[in-house]
Amino acid sequence: MHRISRSTTRPPSANDRCQVVRRGTDALRLWQTDVVATRIGIISDTHGLVRPEALRALEGSDRIVHAGDIGTRDVLAALAAIAPVTAVRGNNDTAAWARALGDTAAVETDGVRLWVLHDVGELDLSPRAAGIAAVIAGHSHRPSIQSRDGALFVNPGSAGPRRFHLPVSIARMVVDAGAVRAELVTLEV
Repeated sequence: MHRISRSTTRPPSANDRCQVVRRGTDALRLWQTDVVATRIGIISDTHGLVRPEALRALEGSDRIVHAGDIGTRDVLAALAAIAPVTAVRGNNDTAAWARALGDTAAVETDGVRLWVLHDVGELDLSPRAAGIAAVIAGHSHRPSIQSRDGALFVNPGSAGPRRFHLPVSIARMVVDAGAVRAELVTLEV
């Protein structure tokens, strides 16, 4: 656990378990220190590419979640040098090493449950009914943070090879006192 500054002027309440904090390159403020919280770095769709900019953006994470299309086990090793990694298999993770990865994973921290899968279109449960505070998925390469069905849905975008005109990005999540907040970080590559 690290000390994190709050982006709001009041502590989170049960009514705002999920909150979008900010988006864009100015996102570093969520990672500053003030209160005890758990910092989760979120990355997806690396397709075998470990960008130094992504590793720098994930520094200080207490845990890293990779939402699939990892590409090579070297990607997981590089992330594990920063923090413990939870990863799921993406549709392009077909090599023998990837068979050990699940299609989904549950992450529990500070009394909050997060659900990880590669393609949100394959979500086969109700986050609210399952007590899930956030759903983390990749696949589309489109970074987004949305609050719906009582949960925060986070897609960090792709930190791998650029696709079309989409940004290269990761996401950061802070879990604090039962509240989940997230931000997108566009990498300057």
